Amino acid sequence: MRKNILLFIFSISTTILVAQNRLSIDSVSAHLGDNVTVCAAVFGVKATENITFINLGAAYPNSPLTLIIRTKDLVNFKASPSSLYENKKVCATGILKDYKGKVEIEITKPEEIIIQ
Repeated sequence: MRKNILLFIFSISTTILVAQNRLSIDSVSAHLGDNVTVCAAVFGVKATENITFINLGAAYPNSPLTLIIRTKDLVNFKASPSSLYENKKVCATGILKDYKGKVEIEITKPEEIIIQ
């Protein structure tokens, strides 16, 4: 019984924590370094030799947030990111980073991107 109560309290606190860190895509640049969840439409997926780019909120180069998946992490996905996420609305969770003036989240596993 005590174990169930502790599990219940943990799940509620985790839910509250995630809800507090959900951001609008328009405010990502103000939260660099924060671990957040951002939901938006995918406007394009492009794969290069080393990185797959998933542009959220607008097409490249105007996307306010880009999700990046390194080639070494693609083995964690059951299909290509293009087939999984192109033209869908997704929620991505991770740490917001600046790369040459653009905001990005590095994705390493499929659980970090949820299709809505």
